Amino acid sequence: MRKEAFLAICGAVALTGCGDNVYDPRGVEKSETLLSVSASGQADTRPDEAHFQAGVQNWAGNAEAASAQTQEDISQIVEALRELGVEDDDIQTSTVNVQRIDWGDRRGQFQSSNTLSVRVRDIDKASAAVAAVAGVGANIVSGPDLRMSDPEAVANTAYANAYAAARSRAEAYAEAAGMDVSRVLYIRDAGGRQGNTWLAGAQPTAIDAATPPPPVAPPVRTQAVRESAEQGGASIMAGQTNSTVTVQVDFALIEQ
Repeated sequence: MRKEAFLAICGAVALTGCGDNVYDPRGVEKSETLLSVSASGQADTRPDEAHFQAGVQNWAGNAEAASAQTQEDISQIVEALRELGVEDDDIQTSTVNVQRIDWGDRRGQFQSSNTLSVRVRDIDKASAAVAAVAGVGANIVSGPDLRMSDPEAVANTAYANAYAAARSRAEAYAEAAGMDVSRVLYIRDAGGRQGNTWLAGAQPTAIDAATPPPPVAPPVRTQAVRESAEQGGASIMAGQTNSTVTVQVDFALIEQ
């Protein structure tokens, strides 16, 4: 290679190193200042469907008799739900169990149980559904778990609010420092919660690991449910389900 060409190449490399191109792996240029902001956003929404467990348990001298009685009771529960407009696709068997009892007053008998998971898409009918299954013999009832039929749409509203909060905070920092927000460099979804449901973020956070999952409600015996139904039915209040999420946003600031 000729000496003149070699010197020209070296000069070009030197000029490139001294230019205004990006030099930071995060994308921050020399004329910019990096600002990292973490912000939360919320959205409150009325649940529009209810999920609950309904089932029966029976005892008999042999497994066949106990199972037959349980199947008859379950058929009545399903029919009661159908009369309220609950579709078969929203009724699913969750547990079936037959066992011999070797302790207590029922020693030597067989216990049969069958539990259904029920989805009531009209939350205003949830109380009637619980009362209906209790009225036809359900002696295992638990719930309800109140949910949104489109949880993603609600979560997206919370994320939009979180980003708006991050942007507002960044503008406040910039104004205090005599700078302007130039551009967004990085956005990370840090997740959050929607009622009792975790919303997974881009990676686990310390708060996710430190907070235990919500407890599972124990079964409610039918006698209490029947007494409530006879007094006018257990009232299920839909209320509001809160969605809270967090985002981390990196902004580039420039001098005014």
